[in-house]
Amino acid sequence: MKLLFAKAKWERWDQALAPFLEDVAAAGFDATEIFIPALKEGPAESRRLHGQHQLKLVAQIITEGASVEDHLRCLEERFLRALEFEPLMINSHTGRDIWTPEENLRVFDKALELEARYGVPLCHETHRSRALYCAPAAAHLLAARPQLKLTADFSHWLCVHESDLADQPDAVAAAIQAAHYIHARVGHSEGPQVPDPRAPEWQSWRDLSLGFWRRIVEARRNSGSAFFTIAPEFGPPPYMPVLPFTGKPTADAWEVNGWTRQWLSEAMT
Repeated sequence: MKLLFAKAKWERWDQALAPFLEDVAAAGFDATEIFIPALKEGPAESRRLHGQHQLKLVAQIITEGASVEDHLRCLEERFLRALEFEPLMINSHTGRDIWTPEENLRVFDKALELEARYGVPLCHETHRSRALYCAPAAAHLLAARPQLKLTADFSHWLCVHESDLADQPDAVAAAIQAAHYIHARVGHSEGPQVPDPRAPEWQSWRDLSLGFWRRIVEARRNSGSAFFTIAPEFGPPPYMPVLPFTGKPTADAWEVNGWTRQWLSEAMT
């Protein structure tokens, strides 16, 4: 199974697509992940530039609005828009943590319908404030809809549960089996992003995260997947911690994401 590494545009939102893709290709990545509603370039230009640099695209969308109906409309509109960019897959922040399971299942059912109709994988991120914000909620929804595909970003769960998740082995195992994409960011019990994953004081959390990711890759390898995509996803300030008074970030997000790609390309083999 081939591993593909995607570079999120998170820390370079204001950069035009052409130079961004040049830097992504030069840094050794195989794909990008881009929030489609914020992309200034249209589908044709994006397809042309990605093709020029031999890069795939993971299209990111989010569902928004005050009601379930708003999220249903938003999901369909943004999914169909994302299809115009010919993505490898679509990654979605789906639903809300404040809704009932039944309300979130309405949105997931629409997602499954769109995925089946158009044949493009749609992965739902384990993200705070969303339907999959914690391990028990995800386990409940996966039991109801086992065909759901997840984007595993367990850094959020470490923070939400203020733990290493060792006391929730069944929920974690269910999420690992459903994961079809990884957001590789090292979190810890007090936050979703360590100040710098290269620092020795964060090695235990780095090792914990690597263990989750290895289990996911092995699950997909055992299922016969031809490839699997991982996006190093350390964000810029304010997600990146900053030093008091100066506001200086504790690390450079672009540099850290490049280091993470290299680390995982070696650690996953």
